[in-house]
Amino acid sequence: MKKQTNGDVEINMHEEMRRAFSLLSGKWKLEIMWLLNQRVYRFGELRKAIPGITQHMLTAQLRELEADGLVSRTVFAEVPPRVEYEITPKARGLGPTMEALTAWWHEYGRTVPVKPTSRGRQAKAVKSKQK
Repeated sequence: MKKQTNGDVEINMHEEMRRAFSLLSGKWKLEIMWLLNQRVYRFGELRKAIPGITQHMLTAQLRELEADGLVSRTVFAEVPPRVEYEITPKARGLGPTMEALTAWWHEYGRTVPVKPTSRGRQAKAVKSKQK
């Protein structure tokens, strides 16, 4: 990819795009962002909405998204505490990208092979002992 100049500063667009991709890389980040683009979610709602994600992984992914300024976390002083997650105005800028992905899926989604939807750790099947 070409290097571009911005005044006296030369910009390596390949490196810049790598930084952009890293914001959403990870097994669950795009799915989390997709859901939060629809509405505000509580932690438990997100966990139920994403089959196969562990509590630990959801927490880690949300923390990374929050650190990158893509998700905001609001804690309400209630008993028990209520925590809500929503995308930030900066993340709303990804809306056209999500719309483009939706349009692409509507056109080509049926041509994509179906993969099992289960993710994460699978419980081992317990064999019953027969006597």
